[in-house]
Amino acid sequence: MGLVDFILHIDHHMVNIVNNFGLWTYLILFLIIFIETGVVILPFLPGDSLIFAAMALAANPKYGLLAWLMFIIFLAAAVLGDSMNYEIGEHFGEYATRNKYLSKLINKDHLDEAHHFFEKHGGKTIAIGRFIPLIRTFVPFVAGSGTMHYGTFLKYNFIGAFLWVLVCSAAGYLFGNIPVVQEHFSMIIIGIVLVSLVPVLITAIKNSKKKKA
Repeated sequence: MGLVDFILHIDHHMVNIVNNFGLWTYLILFLIIFIETGVVILPFLPGDSLIFAAMALAANPKYGLLAWLMFIIFLAAAVLGDSMNYEIGEHFGEYATRNKYLSKLINKDHLDEAHHFFEKHGGKTIAIGRFIPLIRTFVPFVAGSGTMHYGTFLKYNFIGAFLWVLVCSAAGYLFGNIPVVQEHFSMIIIGIVLVSLVPVLITAIKNSKKKKA
């Protein structure tokens, strides 16, 4: 199962996961979100689209998934994932970016974007970055490797995680089962990804203009 295929047809794959794993689905979803947010070298795992698709299934009684439990699981995975990412940045950040092997696994461009976001928005970057794929995986790493106190980080971490999970969950639960959405699910997922990447593209363009200037 290719990653691109999994993301584009995540609705079908989610059905297969539920049918094949039953209650273990909750753990599988927790681990995907936890790893996507907590492991700095794996920022490409689905986040927004996974929550959207999972909550669309939860809204359908046919699959027997509890929406409130899914919300708690996603929230816990997001908060704990970012916290682990912060710890990795605090203890291994400088070493990882200088090590000739680990530095190849950490995308320097995405790391630079995260640094820029952090310098521009400060602590709010932790919350804002939640809504930006790729960037959200690197922001906690940058916060940990910098001078942000963990208490401050945790506050923004929880706020950002709560808002992110709430928005993605509500969208999936309310609109995921509408016939036109189901018929064009892959296009909806692509749209979600493209819209969430807009801030990254805008920042990249601004940085490019500054460098030229």
